Amino acid sequence: MRKKHLAMSLSRLRGFPEPKPELEQYRTPGNVAAELLWLAHSLGDIGGKTVADLGAGTGVLSIGACLLGAEMVYAVEIDKTALEVARENALSLGVDGCIEFINSDVSGFSMGVDTVIMNPPFGSQNPHADRPFLIKAFEISDVVYSIHLAKPEVRRFIETFVGDFGFSITHRVTLPFEIPAQFFFHRKRLERVLVDVYRFEKV
Repeated sequence: MRKKHLAMSLSRLRGFPEPKPELEQYRTPGNVAAELLWLAHSLGDIGGKTVADLGAGTGVLSIGACLLGAEMVYAVEIDKTALEVARENALSLGVDGCIEFINSDVSGFSMGVDTVIMNPPFGSQNPHADRPFLIKAFEISDVVYSIHLAKPEVRRFIETFVGDFGFSITHRVTLPFEIPAQFFFHRKRLERVLVDVYRFEKV
């Protein structure tokens, strides 16, 4: 599968039927998911690996990892409705057997994995909402891929935070991320922001 085809397949998946603002439930765009997954795949962190998708939402990253040859993906998601959509999405692409769907807060997941992939909350509604995701990721794996806003203050925080946990930044790719209007506080039909896709590795 080529990266372009992966992005197209992921873009067609169902999104959140009832997105919750307090959970910052934004669907991961297919092109952004594909960039993260393709980077992980090219570095040998997906094929044949055990993967955890923390805050899996409707399963975009989990499904993409399976399409690229992951042995097993644990899709951890607190929202039961979103997890049901993820299950349906996985079934639609024939990869449901590759994913274990876990309805839990990320703090309740403790299984060690080869690789973590995630698109945690940006912290726009709840400051520092991404921290529990990063802490859990560093606890269960030595290799972590994560998406964060590409802002100077966020970059400074990430650099310090990962270092405190004994990790280093090996890759950072900046991409456009489209957020459609779906909450009452949105002023534009489509918001475009820049995000950084990071790869962290234990030192």
